[in-house]
Amino acid sequence: MSLSELCRRCGLCCDGNLFSHVPLQGSEVEAARRNGLDVVALADGSPAVRQGCTALKGRQCSLYAERPEGCRRYDCQLFKKLAGKRVSFEDALAVVEQAHALLSAVERCLGPDTDPRPSSVLERARFAAWGEDGASSSETCAARESAEAFLDRHFHGGPRSFER
Repeated sequence: MSLSELCRRCGLCCDGNLFSHVPLQGSEVEAARRNGLDVVALADGSPAVRQGCTALKGRQCSLYAERPEGCRRYDCQLFKKLAGKRVSFEDALAVVEQAHALLSAVERCLGPDTDPRPSSVLERARFAAWGEDGASSSETCAARESAEAFLDRHFHGGPRSFER
């Protein structure tokens, strides 16, 4: 199996659950827009593609050959372990499937996504937890924390923190 096969079966770096944005080079902005990507300006004014990426179809990038440089450069920790032969392809796929199962568990705890610009499952769960009415259930919080810890361990390589 080629390393890119893992990516084609995963899609987590594109669905918004690992990252909220992918930075763009100034020269990539027009091509990104032409390809239908959601180009936004970050707080410092630099261009980026908002995640979940509109090019993600299922778990695959529909613009793989034309994806931005930031996407080309990114290798998650699981990909690096597979490339370094520290994990087998079958074990890496099992990690991907477990990640998707954990995200599905979070999604089952949430109401329907009514935002016209769909958000990732974890983003929706974080906003529910931070909601002014405290509407997030302990089940949702526990499922979100479990999924985030798993993604941090296997894809980021360490914990992240989110502040309101």
